[in-house]
Amino acid sequence: MDALISNTLPVGGGLSSSAAIEVGTAQAFLTLAGLKMDPQRIALVCQKAEHEYALVPCGIMDQTIVTSGKQGFAMLLDCRDLSKHFVPIDASELRVVIVNSMVHHELTGSEYATRRQQCEEGVRLFQKDNPQVKALRDVTMKQLEAAKGKLSDVVFRRCRHVISENGRTIDAANLLNKRQYEEAGELMVKSHHSMRDDYEISTPELDFLVEEAMKIKGVYGSRMTGGGFGGCTVSLVQPRSVENFIKTIEQTYQQKFNIKPNAFATTATAGVSVLE
Repeated sequence: MDALISNTLPVGGGLSSSAAIEVGTAQAFLTLAGLKMDPQRIALVCQKAEHEYALVPCGIMDQTIVTSGKQGFAMLLDCRDLSKHFVPIDASELRVVIVNSMVHHELTGSEYATRRQQCEEGVRLFQKDNPQVKALRDVTMKQLEAAKGKLSDVVFRRCRHVISENGRTIDAANLLNKRQYEEAGELMVKSHHSMRDDYEISTPELDFLVEEAMKIKGVYGSRMTGGGFGGCTVSLVQPRSVENFIKTIEQTYQQKFNIKPNAFATTATAGVSVLE
C-alpha cells in the first residue's frame, strides 16, 4: 500500500496523537485486507506496540477511546475489566476547549515510567498485608494514610494522587450525567492540583493556563491533560463563552511567556472510522 498521513493533532501535546496514529493505521490495514477486528482487541494490539516498539509502558485508555468513542458521549473506562460507561456531553451546553502551551519537555516517556515504578512500589507494600491488592485502585485513602510512615514521601504522594484521581473520575462521570457542570469543573481543578503537587508532572506554563482559565466567565473547570511536562490543558466552557475564552487566554499567555498558544474548541466525537 501507499499511505499518506494527514494530522491536525499537536504531536507530543498529550492529546493521544500516538494512539490516534496507531489505531488509524490498524484500521487502514484491516480495511485494505477486507477484515474486521473487535475494537477492544485493536486497542490492545496498539497498546502492545507502545510497550514493545516505542517502549512506553502506557495504559489502555487512549487506544480505547480512539477505537470505541461515541459521538456526543464521554467514556468512563474501567481499565481492569475494560467495561465502558458512556456519559452524555451535550454540545449545546458544553464545549471542550484545548489550549496547547506550545511547550514540550522531552521527559514524558522516562518520567511516565518512573511514576509507574513508584506506584508499583506502593502496591508491593500493601500486598504484604493483603495479597488481594493488585493495583492502587484496591487501596482506600484510609489505608494509604495508615501506611504513611512505611512509604517514602514521594511514593506516598504518588499513591495519593492515583487513589484520589480514581475517586474524582467516578464522581465526575456521575456529575456530568446529572449536568452538574460546576461541581464537575471543581473536580477538574482539584485533579490539576493533584497532578501538580502529588504527581509532579505539571509545568509553570500549564499551571498558569489553568489559573487564568478559571478567572474567565463561563468556564466550569480546567486541568492539564496527557503525560505532563508540557502539552495542553483541557477546559469545560459554556458555548457562548468560547470565543472570549480563547481570545483572553491567548492574550494573557502571550503576555506572560511571549509564546502564542494554539487554542481550539471541540466536543465529544466518534472514534476511528473509514471515509470513502
